[in-house]
Amino acid sequence: MVKRANRNRWITANILIGVSRAMLPFYKAIALNPKYAARWSKAVKSANLAQMQKLLRLVSPSASKEFGSNGIGYFISFSLPRANDYFTNGTTIPPGSVQFFFETRVHRSIARSVVPLYRKMATSRTFAQALAKSIRSSDTKAVSRLIRLHVNTPALKSVSIENSGFALLFDYKFSKYPYRNLLFRDVN
Repeated sequence: MVKRANRNRWITANILIGVSRAMLPFYKAIALNPKYAARWSKAVKSANLAQMQKLLRLVSPSASKEFGSNGIGYFISFSLPRANDYFTNGTTIPPGSVQFFFETRVHRSIARSVVPLYRKMATSRTFAQALAKSIRSSDTKAVSRLIRLHVNTPALKSVSIENSGFALLFDYKFSKYPYRNLLFRDVN
């Protein structure tokens, strides 16, 4: 019998720690600075990559130089030692719902909710190891339990494992659209 390859095998504690350390200042800036968050949302909606780069560098100089926008969200990628492999983090509305729309209020709410999670991943190797192991084992219940310990909002509707990472689905009563905060392996 041939063993099926585990597509979640790539995630490690070091990846979670590295991405979280780079992204935490950004999420804090979105959560705490309404003007910064509004400027970021405007750049996302217009897919203005130059403005996104400028804004990202203001708060997180160690963040990746690889990023993009589809007009309904953004993706910030971090290269891995393997050629053409990246781990990507971002927030987006599910494709097919709307175009060139990204709500600052929702993004700020998500950022406030995920800051404790990214802080925990950035500062606790034990937590990062447990989360990475649960993702590699495809243990959705354990991943959900670990993440929900630090993302404490009724707007978090689901936690799933996707592409050797996780996807958090948020649905706020004041928004017409759900949003996803993602951290996943992106192979080019």
